[in-house]
Amino acid sequence: MSAMPSFQKSGSKKLSRKTLYIIHGWTYTVEPWNKTLALLKKAGVTVKMLHVPGLTAKSDKIWTIHNYVAWADKNLPEDAIVLGHSNGGRILLNLCSKNPTKLAHLILLDSAGVYEPSKKRDFLKKLAKLGAPLKKVPLFAKVFHKLIGASDYDRAPENMKQTLANMLESDKKLVLSSVVTPTTILWGENDTITPPRQAEILNSKLPNSTLKIFPDWTHAPYISDPAGLAKAILESLQ
Repeated sequence: MSAMPSFQKSGSKKLSRKTLYIIHGWTYTVEPWNKTLALLKKAGVTVKMLHVPGLTAKSDKIWTIHNYVAWADKNLPEDAIVLGHSNGGRILLNLCSKNPTKLAHLILLDSAGVYEPSKKRDFLKKLAKLGAPLKKVPLFAKVFHKLIGASDYDRAPENMKQTLANMLESDKKLVLSSVVTPTTILWGENDTITPPRQAEILNSKLPNSTLKIFPDWTHAPYISDPAGLAKAILESLQ
């Protein structure tokens, strides 16, 4: 693991700005972020949380990764410092792949976006097709989606179920080595949603990245350790 970056290395832009943009993960409320946001604001950081369409902002359409990249590009200023958590990280990785000079600095927090083939997932997808009538039974559907690691799928409205499938599929086409934006990777050692091995993959493939893994963090450190997360973010902004 690498030490926290100084942001003064060759090729990096000096990060003297005090505004941090955040794109949250697959969640239907940003209320659990409140403690972390309050600590950042107390430290003098202006925080702007972008509300993702279909999740914390209403949308009835089916979204693709290209739609989300266009949305992020429109709502983020040039040279912004942006943190992406989970699916928010996936969106930002795709944005930076398409437009490498858009952001001054990227902070990935337990990010999605790493594609890993899964025999278990493929098997269960086939099983789902065979047992399609059973998916109409609420208990079966809940158990099934828990098995495939898609508990968020169970809560999603119909358009967002297809959107989630689109997000997972998009990882196959994301070329991580094309993301040259200076990147800080913050990760929880106890993350079972996007496990730490994915952080190592990101760190190895992103040419201008540094990685720090936190032993007490889960997938959502803004819930499990808001003070620790705020401290790590502040160090990344220095």
